[in-house]
Amino acid sequence: MLILLATLAHAADVTKDVAKDTLDIGVLKNTEVKVVQKVLYRKAGTLELGAQLGVMPFDAYSITPQLSLSGVKHLSDTVGLEVQLGGGYGLESGTYTELASATYGVAVESYRYLASAEADVQYSLAYAKMNLGGKKVVHYDLYALAGVGASLEQSMLPSGDIAIAPTVPVGVGGRFFVSKTSFLKLELRDNLLVEHRAQSDTWGFKQNAVVSLGVSILTGGDK
Repeated sequence: MLILLATLAHAADVTKDVAKDTLDIGVLKNTEVKVVQKVLYRKAGTLELGAQLGVMPFDAYSITPQLSLSGVKHLSDTVGLEVQLGGGYGLESGTYTELASATYGVAVESYRYLASAEADVQYSLAYAKMNLGGKKVVHYDLYALAGVGASLEQSMLPSGDIAIAPTVPVGVGGRFFVSKTSFLKLELRDNLLVEHRAQSDTWGFKQNAVVSLGVSILTGGDK
């Protein structure tokens, strides 16, 4: 019993010593929290002008390189209105070439992408920072988009029929800031089309999914 009491007394003394050595740093102020969470790169009130190079790699019958030009008016740091113009040319894939060859002789009624015009609303999902090897902190902005537009397409059959297809673009992307007025833009955009196919006189659904990388600049606003 005496040993137990001695042990408890020693533990109490140690606790008092630790309490004496404890440093009270106080309460973190709201202003200090804002410094930690500060958004360094702002978009509110700015006009974003950009150019992107992309590819549509997921169509079974064509592989399409695309160049697009875009302008985004940022109403706030989270909401922006975009207009995008794109152009490209659908090249025959290996599958299409094989089916159209003398071996199979199948006339596939597929349409290639030529151009598009779209308007969409973008919503920023998150503003975050990433540490690259402890040497550089990259600020980036993740966003989602949805809108309306139209696509110009051409039949890959010898007839070369033209179709103007109503289009609904949806997608996600990221802006990786290089400076307060410039950034790299990586985007996955899925364009959902409904087009009339002349040879069969039918309406068909098609997806033009685009993976693109580009550069953009911000003008105006309080950067």
